[in-house]
Amino acid sequence: MRELARRLNIGHAWITRTETGVRTATPEDVAGITVALGLSAAERDRLTELARESDGPDWLRAGIPGVHQELVTLIEYERTASAIIEVAPLLVPGLLQTADYARTVMATSHGPEQETRIAMRASRRDILTSRQAPTFEAIIMERALTERIASPEVMADQLRHLEKLAELTNVTLRIIPANPGAWTSAHSGQFMLIEFPRAAPIVHLEHLGSAAFLTAPHAVDIYKDAVGNLRDAAKAPEQAAEFIAARADEFEESIP
Repeated sequence: MRELARRLNIGHAWITRTETGVRTATPEDVAGITVALGLSAAERDRLTELARESDGPDWLRAGIPGVHQELVTLIEYERTASAIIEVAPLLVPGLLQTADYARTVMATSHGPEQETRIAMRASRRDILTSRQAPTFEAIIMERALTERIASPEVMADQLRHLEKLAELTNVTLRIIPANPGAWTSAHSGQFMLIEFPRAAPIVHLEHLGSAAFLTAPHAVDIYKDAVGNLRDAAKAPEQAAEFIAARADEFEESIP
């Protein structure tokens, strides 16, 4: 470390703090270090590019959510989380979906790809009943539970499934009324806030053809504030349970 500090003409304490993670190396730092270490031009470019990517805390991967690398990353985040909060304006949250409901919302996929995505979603659900299960809070807009996007049988089964999950001590369901009287942040779209025991929280966003993870503190804080406001706008969990049961009854009555 002292020799590297001498080559960089800086104090060796700077090297120590960087190596132990007390400070983050910028792309410029990495470029200087690779030169001081005499690395090849190709290796310098590779490491500097990695530093540049990590220096931008928010990243986006294109592809179909459910089959590409971002899903693997999400599953790992969910597995190690201490708390997960999902805001769902249009659909039942993925961790709460039945297989038939998931098959409906994944209708754009076919064959092995669709079944792979459904199986992976089912494996994600298992974290809610695992030994080290995180707390899970879903804030769902009424429309996600009343709009018929599948057959009455599938919708009724999905709502009955929600009833059972709501009985778990680590699961809380909240519902935002169909006409809350004012705009809420849920109207801006789905998001998932994931918290960890010993790491900073992140936000996951999923869209039709891409998924993003936000880690920048100022960006995450926006979603934290949104969760607080949405809790105020939502019905109490007890009212949510009654609403879900009533809608399930209606779907069951409409089954031919």
